[in-house]
Amino acid sequence: MKIKLTSLMFAMTLLSSITSHAQEIPIEYLGMNLQPNKQEYSKVVLENEIKGIEVTHITLNKGALKKESLEEGYKFVYLFIKGQGQVIVNNEHYDIVPETIFLPNSKREISVEASNEDSLHFLKISSELTELDILSLKEFPKKNTENIYFSKFIDCEAYTEPIKSPNTISRTILPNKYIPRIAMGTVETIGPDKVGAHEHAMLEQLFLGLTDNQVIVYADDAKIDFPAYSVLHIPLGSSHSVEVKEKKKMYYVWMDFFLDSKGEEWLKTHKTIKEE
Repeated sequence: MKIKLTSLMFAMTLLSSITSHAQEIPIEYLGMNLQPNKQEYSKVVLENEIKGIEVTHITLNKGALKKESLEEGYKFVYLFIKGQGQVIVNNEHYDIVPETIFLPNSKREISVEASNEDSLHFLKISSELTELDILSLKEFPKKNTENIYFSKFIDCEAYTEPIKSPNTISRTILPNKYIPRIAMGTVETIGPDKVGAHEHAMLEQLFLGLTDNQVIVYADDAKIDFPAYSVLHIPLGSSHSVEVKEKKKMYYVWMDFFLDSKGEEWLKTHKTIKEE
C-alpha cells in the first residue's frame, strides 16, 4: 500500500511539474483610451520578456508635447500606430500618420507632438547595446547609423517568404544593419490564410497587432487570439504559426531580436520583390 501511495504521489508531482511548465504565449493588450484630463500615458509592455529590450506604450493627448532625452548606450525605435502628429528634431519637422517608423539614430534630443485633432499612440523600443554591438555599429553604413530613418510602413520594401502564401503582402520596415541584431517588418493578408509553422532558435520575436488585426497565433501546443493593438512574445525556439479566418484581417508587425549577428542569416529567406 505504501509503495502504491508513493507512486501516486510521484505521478501527481510529475503532472504538476509538467502543467506548471506548459507552453504559454505571453501577451499584453494596449490601453488605447486616454482619460480626457490626462496629457500623457506611459506603460512598459511585457516587462523583462527579452533581455536588453524594453517596449513602452506611450499615448499623448490632443496637442500634447513630449520631449525626449535619449540615453547613451542604447538605440531606439519609434512605431507610431494610431493618431497623427509630428516629431521635431533640431527644428526639422517629420509629419506622423498611423503606421510610421522613426529612428533618431545619432540624435539624442527629440520632441513628439500630437495633433490637435487626435491622441497619438506609439511604441518606443529601446535596445541596450553590448560591447559587440558597439563594434558592429562602426562597420555599418554611416547613413544607416547617423541619419534619421523615417518611413510609412506602406512605403517600405516588399518581400516574399516560403512560409507565406502569394496573397500575403510583407514589408521590411526596418532592415538589419541599422541597429545591431534587430530587424522589423509587417505581414498583411485577408483570410482564409496563414503563416506556416516555423522555428527560429536564433532570435527572440515580438508581434504587434495593427489596425483590424484579428488572428490566432500558435506556438507548439499553445494558441491565443491576437487582436489589434496588442503585443505578444513568441516563445524562443517554439514551432509557431499564424492563422486568419475567412474575411478576417491579418495585419501585424514582427520584431526580430537576434541573439547574435550570425542569426541574421535567417533574413536571407526574405526575397525582395523587384519593382519593374
